[in-house]
Amino acid sequence: MTFLPLAILQKDGELYTFDVFGVTRLSLDAELVYPIWALFILTVLIAVLAAVTVFLYKKRMLQIRLCVFNAILILGFYGFFAFLIYVMKQDIKELSVSVKLALSFPLISLILDYLAIRNIGADEVFVRSMERLRK
Repeated sequence: MTFLPLAILQKDGELYTFDVFGVTRLSLDAELVYPIWALFILTVLIAVLAAVTVFLYKKRMLQIRLCVFNAILILGFYGFFAFLIYVMKQDIKELSVSVKLALSFPLISLILDYLAIRNIGADEVFVRSMERLRK
């Protein structure tokens, strides 16, 4: 998602790409018009947190908490993206926005987070029931 455009913006025949780094003018000399580093930092934080969560398989409750926090960050990503588009549409009249496929990747990650939370919880219940039988 870092290297793909999230949306294409168009105003008066000029095209701009909106990616996690900001808004870039599409011309012969591509220049970053409106940098948005917070979106990039949020994207990196989501990816790192998801990678760290995978390796915490012995601490299931912490894993569930981190998955929930990651889901909240993903929702925050969408909220921040929508806010930025709203602000740009208010500042620049007659701006048309077309979203791209890369914007669906956090949604897929959100669904996978939900499935992970559900199955990690089921594993925790199973392990606790086995401990109860052992005693």
